[in-house]
Amino acid sequence: MAIEVSPGTATPSSTSETLRSASDLIELVASRTSISSTVYVYDVAEQIGFGTLTRTWASSLEHSAPAVSLQTRAGAGLSLVGRLSEGTSQDAVNGSILTAYTTPAGLAAMAGSLGYLPPASSRSKLVIQVPAVTPVGDSFALSPTLASLSMAFNLLPDNVAVLLSATPQESVDLAMLAYKFNSSHVVHIFDHHSASREVGHDFTSDPLVKDVSGLTVPEAVRLAGYEPFELVGDRNARTVFILMNGQLALIAKAWASRAEGVAVVIVRVLRPWDADELQKLIPSSVEEVHVFDDVPNETSQGPLFVDVLASLYDPSTPGPIVRAQRVTPDKATEFISYPAQFAAHLASFTDQACADLRLESTTSTKLLFLSTPANNLSFFHQLVTDTFSNAICTGRLTTYDVFSRAGGITADRIVLSPRKGGDEFIPISLAFNLNGNGLTDFVCILEPNLLKSHSFLGHAKPGSAVLVITSWSNAELLENLPAEVLELILQSKLRLYTIDAKSIASKLVTVSATSHSAQSLILYLAFLRLYLGKVSNEAVVRKIAQGVAYGVFSDDVFAKISAHTWAELLQVKLPREVPTPVAEGSTKSFPALRRFEFNTIAVDTGDGETVYNGSKVSSWHDAAKHLLFPSVFTPPLPTSAIEVEEFPQIPSLHPELPERTYLVTCTTNRRLTPLDYDRNVFHLEFDTEGTGLKYAIGEALGVHGWNDEQEVLDFCAWYGVDPDRLIAIPIAQGGDKMHTRTIFQALQQHINLFGEPPKSFYTSLAPYATKSVEKLALQFIGSPEGSSTFKKLNEKDTVTFAEVLQRYPSAKPGIETLCEMVGETKPRHYSIASAQSVVGNRVDLLVVTVEWIAPSGKSRYGQCTRYLAGLKIGQKVTVSIKPSVMKLPPDDKQPIIMAGLGTGAAPFRAFLQHRAWLSQQGIEVGPTYYYFGSRHQHQEYLYGEEIEAYILDGTITKAGLAFSRDGPRKVYIQHKMLEDAETLADMLKNREGVFYLCGPTWPVPDVYEALVGALVKKQGMTRESAGEFLEGLKEEERYVLEVSPPTTAPYST
Repeated sequence: MAIEVSPGTATPSSTSETLRSASDLIELVASRTSISSTVYVYDVAEQIGFGTLTRTWASSLEHSAPAVSLQTRAGAGLSLVGRLSEGTSQDAVNGSILTAYTTPAGLAAMAGSLGYLPPASSRSKLVIQVPAVTPVGDSFALSPTLASLSMAFNLLPDNVAVLLSATPQESVDLAMLAYKFNSSHVVHIFDHHSASREVGHDFTSDPLVKDVSGLTVPEAVRLAGYEPFELVGDRNARTVFILMNGQLALIAKAWASRAEGVAVVIVRVLRPWDADELQKLIPSSVEEVHVFDDVPNETSQGPLFVDVLASLYDPSTPGPIVRAQRVTPDKATEFISYPAQFAAHLASFTDQACADLRLESTTSTKLLFLSTPANNLSFFHQLVTDTFSNAICTGRLTTYDVFSRAGGITADRIVLSPRKGGDEFIPISLAFNLNGNGLTDFVCILEPNLLKSHSFLGHAKPGSAVLVITSWSNAELLENLPAEVLELILQSKLRLYTIDAKSIASKLVTVSATSHSAQSLILYLAFLRLYLGKVSNEAVVRKIAQGVAYGVFSDDVFAKISAHTWAELLQVKLPREVPTPVAEGSTKSFPALRRFEFNTIAVDTGDGETVYNGSKVSSWHDAAKHLLFPSVFTPPLPTSAIEVEEFPQIPSLHPELPERTYLVTCTTNRRLTPLDYDRNVFHLEFDTEGTGLKYAIGEALGVHGWNDEQEVLDFCAWYGVDPDRLIAIPIAQGGDKMHTRTIFQALQQHINLFGEPPKSFYTSLAPYATKSVEKLALQFIGSPEGSSTFKKLNEKDTVTFAEVLQRYPSAKPGIETLCEMVGETKPRHYSIASAQSVVGNRVDLLVVTVEWIAPSGKSRYGQCTRYLAGLKIGQKVTVSIKPSVMKLPPDDKQPIIMAGLGTGAAPFRAFLQHRAWLSQQGIEVGPTYYYFGSRHQHQEYLYGEEIEAYILDGTITKAGLAFSRDGPRKVYIQHKMLEDAETLADMLKNREGVFYLCGPTWPVPDVYEALVGALVKKQGMTRESAGEFLEGLKEEERYVLEVSPPTTAPYST
């Protein structure tokens, strides 16, 4: 069946359909406004990873039905009954088709309430989607058992149909069919333990069943291509096994297809029960019928046995004997973990030997990747899928164990198998179980410490390759292997390889997001080399990889990554036998090795990022946890720091930054240039009292600016997100720590939405484009061939992240994904224009706003200078301190020569303040020469009154003021310096003088020539020796330049 989505509807992800699971597609179907009027997401469903996407889409995607969160408790279904019974005025117009997500345990809690449901109709009905996963036992291992429903099925009213599905395609088809019935409410139970969570399956697009009015539920299911009761096996069977559709049924089906004298009946439609159909299906040769029921304990009676017995019992004929076979949760877990045991259990009811159970193709390849939830392997999985999916089936199942190790363990199972039409589906959890059976073709361990705690190498096939991603040397790795693990490696003749992906990536790329992609590419290249075996060489591996990962890196970087990977993939030299300890304590002691146990499900939030470590849209409950449990969510500080510091760091103030941050208060925001002047230069003062902020002369203040409020709100409205929803964003280099704030706060204060998009952004955005033209355009711009287009967009059009999204509107990743793609706003640094020795608890800045008109005619603004210009008195600002090369000389008697243009005067104001203060203290200071340049004295003589006062009191020995537009000819600071050539040359050559230049880059060559000329003319040097002399001054920090190119873009100011 096809997934019916209205034309133009934005889908949750534009990645390949094979990278979407059936569970995702069920959520997509159920959450469309054309399907459901409201979706009720019960807490127990979200806890097992079903419903989070629906709630995310409800606030971020068009055509998504409203999502309501509900708690599970006794009578949990009464709110649904009330909504259907009473409805709203809108329901009267549009109809009220409700969808609910819950688990088997949740359905059991609401079953009694469903007896009050009103009659169903085409415009008013309830569909309950039930992902079959339940935690069982003391270890809370997840199981597909339906034991909690053993009593609940009998409580359901006659107008509630119950459908069961076991394969990905079947799950999607029956989920859609559930909304077609006109006279029944529907409960659809599907395998969320494995089948519906697997990615990599193709979903067929058969015509939808448009109209099932007038048909019974079994007839409609049959019209959709499925049998309500499916018989598999010998048509002349003497023994029949009857099971509800699910994983055990699939094992029985695979076994019965190879056994003689037995058959299996799989129940796909449990309600309404069709006794006549079952009677017709059972062969007349049958002597015994065994009914398998999921039950909570051995004394319970299952509903399926009651239904079958009532259907087949006829006192007038001998008929077959019907026996109940109770499957408790512990038994179900055991049978699913060891399918061969279940086959042997079935065979024990016959007089034949157990037939060979074959659950996978003999030509399939099994790959196992073991990591932690903090590892993001989505790009690697994309590469593997793209490599093989055109020729063979590529299925992947991700499971988590969060109890056996701090931080959790992720097990990614990938099965590569040939495409063969007609093959019966077997879930990966059955075909590739994690019970140490030694049948895995390739094992990769991304967290080497797992080798010390878990028995993972028991999965590896004898003689196979095992790849460990680690920085450990050969000796360190062997030292960290428990004796039993090393013994297993030697007995199974495993080939152990290591590579340090992080180290290689850090040497070749510098951007954090790109480094993650590079590490995934390194893992992929190493995997390809080992997968191809003897036929592999670097050229072949690189060619395959470049064909799959085209455009992710430039050819040059790709070649370097490939070469380093090939050179640094090393085979571990293993000893001939396990070393015998020479004396007690001579070897490391290790705890007993533990086994992996599936006990947690993590769900994708739009692009394959799991909720363990990735941005996610969340609720106010998350923020409340931070307030209620601050000791858990507040980043810790060293105890010693708290005890010693008078002003401890505010832990929630940009905890991701290595440098300390402070919250200061704006006390002055004064424009220095006239209102009718085309340059807005302004003076800021911040009160630092009570913050502990200290700074040295010449240091810079890092300002953590905010994006414009209205622009952020406009973007939220255009993007279709609720600015008041909460979003959790991972802290860079913070492990699993997260920021939690509203979407508006994140986009205004944290995310660089109006910054410069790098080339990689276009490449990352391309997969989300639903229009092929836009997708190709983004891929082109991000490729080496699109360099000129990218350069025009960045340097001429000066586009922002937001504008790129608006240019290609079909590319709309989820807001949580977008935040990670764009990245954080970096602090902008401004030279401090005050000396703390003079102003005390205050810090001053001198800033000019950056404004220009783009070729498109659109006004452009420097984001941070715009933020600073708009500061109100009393407003709080987050700042940090950055060291600078602008330092006063160690000896106060050394001459200093300062040359500043425009706002380049800022650090020199601090210099002058400090030298004036020294003089007031009676401390002798050396000569102070000050050169300042701007266009007009009347409009732009910055701090002119202070400068004139310093000249009068002798703080400034000589001032060279150049106002280029005031006279008949243009005069610049280099001209004023030439007037003092003899003195300047003497101070630099003979008196340990220090020269400083601050401002734009353009005067640097002319100032340099002025100083060289002075040294040649007044000190008798040659041009070459004068140039060498100035270069030597740079090494001595006596020729100091702090310059930047003229800014015409919003990205750096």
